[in-house]
Amino acid sequence: MTRTEYPGHTAARSRYALELREVVKVHGHGDTSVTALDRVALGIPRGTFTAVMGPSGSGKSTLLHCAAGLDRPTSGSVVLDGRELSGLDETALTRLRRDRMGFVFQSFNLVPTLTVEQNVTLPLEFAGRRADRHTVRTLLTRLGLGERMDRLPAELSGGQQQRVAIARALLSRPAVVFADEPTGALDTQAARDVLDILREAVTASDQTIVMVTHDPVAASYADTVVFFADGRIAGTMSRPTADAVAARMAQLAAVSQAQPAGSAR
Repeated sequence: MTRTEYPGHTAARSRYALELREVVKVHGHGDTSVTALDRVALGIPRGTFTAVMGPSGSGKSTLLHCAAGLDRPTSGSVVLDGRELSGLDETALTRLRRDRMGFVFQSFNLVPTLTVEQNVTLPLEFAGRRADRHTVRTLLTRLGLGERMDRLPAELSGGQQQRVAIARALLSRPAVVFADEPTGALDTQAARDVLDILREAVTASDQTIVMVTHDPVAASYADTVVFFADGRIAGTMSRPTADAVAARMAQLAAVSQAQPAGSAR
């Protein structure tokens, strides 16, 4: 992967699991309008791990919401796994999110009355698909949960609960897994375990992951970091290290603090 595969790159479209094409997102109207995304052009190659970072209000969360079809852009288009989201109604969007996207959030969003196995297979059941128990057990064993399939979430640590959420996201082999601050509620060791799992999903299983994070250590697990400021891409970093990411974030924060309140969210 090279730096040119990110902002503005237009060749080999089929290589991308996710594309944002000149995406604009404006909240509100008239004098009170806020531009959260300003003509964002971004391509995420298949089988890569991308971290999205930026100061508070930079637009990174809005980027994730538009990319995942949770919010609609004001203009421009989002293409996920070859499907343009703008032409889909809510029913089709829901189906696409269920079948071709995985989600991992800071809050684990597990159903407390269901076992580990039941939580992992729940999305497939909603889709009317039967999960192969051997596949589920193999996945959970790989994530260190093979002996906990019949446990309830309350019987697990925070790191184990997040691994259940990751298993749920990975089971259907989605085109893209969106991770929103997945280590934000975890201690240092649990966070590293979760990041190792996400990294392995890319390296060993050719999964595509887009992760929003504020943590330079978390970002260092990615192949590429995309930096946001004021609703625009402010640069990328390949083969990131925690120190290099932290230094770049400090620069962006300094610029943001020196300017009037930004327009992005």
